Amino acid sequence: MKRKYFWVIYCLFDWLSALCSWILFNYFRKVHVEKFPFEVNDKLIYSSIIIPLVWILLYFVFGNYKNVYKRHRIKEVTQTVTQSFIGIILIFFIFLLDDKINTYQDYYTLIISLFLLHTFLTLFPRFCITTNIVNKIHHKKIGFPTLIIGSKQKAKEAYEEIQQLKKSTGHFFKGYISTNGGEDVMKLTRLEKLGDYNDLEYIINEYSIEEIIIATEPKEHEKINEIINDLADLNVKIKVIADMYNILTGSVKMNSIFGALLISVNPEIMPPWQRHLKRIFDLVISFIAIIILFPLYILLSILIKTGTKGTIIFKQERIGYNGVPFYIYKFRSMYKNSEKNGPQLSSRNDERITPIGKLMRKSRLDEIPQFFNVIKGNMSIVGPRPERKYFIDQIMDIAPHYKHLKKVKPGITSWGQVKYGYAENVEQMIDRLKFDLLYVENMSFLLDMKILFYTIIIMLKGTGK
Repeated sequence: MKRKYFWVIYCLFDWLSALCSWILFNYFRKVHVEKFPFEVNDKLIYSSIIIPLVWILLYFVFGNYKNVYKRHRIKEVTQTVTQSFIGIILIFFIFLLDDKINTYQDYYTLIISLFLLHTFLTLFPRFCITTNIVNKIHHKKIGFPTLIIGSKQKAKEAYEEIQQLKKSTGHFFKGYISTNGGEDVMKLTRLEKLGDYNDLEYIINEYSIEEIIIATEPKEHEKINEIINDLADLNVKIKVIADMYNILTGSVKMNSIFGALLISVNPEIMPPWQRHLKRIFDLVISFIAIIILFPLYILLSILIKTGTKGTIIFKQERIGYNGVPFYIYKFRSMYKNSEKNGPQLSSRNDERITPIGKLMRKSRLDEIPQFFNVIKGNMSIVGPRPERKYFIDQIMDIAPHYKHLKKVKPGITSWGQVKYGYAENVEQMIDRLKFDLLYVENMSFLLDMKILFYTIIIMLKGTGK
């Protein structure tokens, strides 16, 4: 089976395990707890269809079927036990709480029995499949096309260290790119030089590279940053050879006792369950906001239309997730034809802003039509502020790490917007950038709640900049 479809094997065994554990649990409940003969009735048939599907949905939410070739056995055990506990608590409160029992002790017996049955029957096939994959990786039967980017001796040392490990790490080295020469030291190995650094994107696509190992000298931190920025849009896993500074500062997180000392630069920004929760939260809040704020939509529309000439809604192209353009929709806060001389950022005493526009900007009310963008999926409620390509090009010339913001959906509000407000020039946009980068590197549902809380305070106080 092709690698991209291998998750189906896990899914099939998970479904079968959930079905068997549910039937066995019902047998135990009827015969040993309720003291009735076991029989196959409509309730058992319907629940045996629904319950396994609930489990599969739960596993999808937790991201179990993503990167199945990257799983390891210890994580398999902890993940299965944790998810089984969460799922069984949900099933208990939804399906079992109203069961007729003799004593409350029976509840504990039912929960423990279902937990043990489900956990064991789910873990056993998972553990066997994962063990088989891990063994194939260790014996170099399965691997991931890998490219080394390095400088002279460091790249050679990194390659030899990984190749000499007793158990393979799964890196199938396609070749290397030198950042400052290095062909003289690499020719002693079997690693082929694939081209120059300027050919990086072409080489990654040509050789279907999945992982990059950066092996530069310890003092070349600026070079590492440059490489990471250049790789940001290329959908590859990035790892950096650790030096003593990284180890002492706690940057190195060990996933394998037998592996090389590598720092994973681009781990998943948010766990899958938080990503799904964030999207559900965005949809729920957006629908509620549109309904509750509908009278305000009408009032602002009247004030804008009667106050100045022009449209009620301001439409403008911005750059969104993965660099894809989309249109934002806001209440118009400026006079008509305010950018007849080209793109301009607003300032504190900008004469282009209408009287009602000043009020809307201070309380962020001009942003509320963007809830429709959230529902469409172009934006999130919390995320880096979307910008125009005209200004992004200027920012990229000074701060190329801006491209990291493309990893996430832009938002109606953001950490940078809360801390800094609207920027009046490119320099201020770059100053605000560090807050949005911090957000991307520390994304969590809890952080979204904090940012949203402070945004509401700004709206109520009318202290927006």
